[in-house]
Amino acid sequence: MNIWPVDVQTLAIDIGGTGFKAAVLDPNGELLSELVRVDTPYPCTPEVFVEALKDLVRELPKAHRVTVGFPSLIRNGIVSGIPGSLSRRVLNGERDPELIHAWLGFDIRAALTNAFELPTIVENDADVQGCAVVTGRGMEFVVTLGTGIGTALFLDGRLVPHLELSHGPYDSTMTHDIALGDGELKRIGEAAWKERVIKGLEHFDAVVNWDHIYIGGGNARLLTQDEIGPDATLISNANGLLGGIRIWDLNG
Repeated sequence: MNIWPVDVQTLAIDIGGTGFKAAVLDPNGELLSELVRVDTPYPCTPEVFVEALKDLVRELPKAHRVTVGFPSLIRNGIVSGIPGSLSRRVLNGERDPELIHAWLGFDIRAALTNAFELPTIVENDADVQGCAVVTGRGMEFVVTLGTGIGTALFLDGRLVPHLELSHGPYDSTMTHDIALGDGELKRIGEAAWKERVIKGLEHFDAVVNWDHIYIGGGNARLLTQDEIGPDATLISNANGLLGGIRIWDLNG
């Protein structure tokens, strides 16, 4: 078990469908560097991904540890699900079998631990974002609305092993990940997309029965508090980085 200094510095990285973002944070979540960003490279194989992150953080200050929020199911540091955005050759394109094959089974934690030469946690991006906002009271559910749809579950402040709930059917033709994703938002327009989101949240609640839900991701900005109800909170994308600190505590 690592014993961190009181001024532990965390390199937090958030992987999105349109961009990779990174910053070094102090224990209170204050930036110790400028936030750096690069457009997501397409197509993005694991090798391209690792090199892009090394280039992204090259000029950032030294850190003690690294947290990466990644858009897929991660188990024991292994990519165990299809990474929504990175399985496509172009943004919002069709999933590519060769990219899926390249990513499934990739030991992303080992690759990034070696690349950064630092202790590294890699978890689903919604899980990381949720770590920044949950209160520790009851069943708390996190949904991120972006290129694809992320979900995370916390019970009394404990991160529940990740489930790819967004890959469940929205209807007979598509999953929630597709129906509520950015590609469909652009295709059907904001009003119809918002109706889908509300219906999709009802589907999730029927499965999860949450006490509170947090809604983040780039497209959460299109929703209002009145539309999501009293047991929901809209959260900032900044939590994708801030959760990179707290996840170390929640992981013990």
